[in-house]
Amino acid sequence: MKPELENKLIAVVRVRGTLGVRRSISETLSRINCKRVNSLALVYGTKSNIGMIKKCSDFITYGAIKEETLEKVLSRKEAKVSKEDLQALLEGKKRARDIVNVPIRLKPPRRGYEGLKRGFSNGGALGYRGEKINELLSRMV
Repeated sequence: MKPELENKLIAVVRVRGTLGVRRSISETLSRINCKRVNSLALVYGTKSNIGMIKKCSDFITYGAIKEETLEKVLSRKEAKVSKEDLQALLEGKKRARDIVNVPIRLKPPRRGYEGLKRGFSNGGALGYRGEKINELLSRMV
């Protein structure tokens, strides 16, 4: 388990489609609330959620989201969110489904993904990005 993701709000973006996906991974993706390509799910970093994210890491990219990026994404959704709600969401006091009750659909990123079959550490788009997830989300908003 990545210690930098514990007790933080994690942005999960689905990169690959559903063709040829095992059923257990497909069910896990739907539990995370990433049902379509280029959809964003906000997940709090508990042990069970991080386990689900690691199981699906060949189909998603993820990392800790910053407050500025979260504001941009939620403004795209046209959800009126106060500063107190944003802070509570980042600290884990409120669930993301309480604030945004539908999945957040984003545009494909400008200049595209790096590569859909390789991990981020190998020059691709999949897996853990760390703080670079904010750059990807700003290209998708």
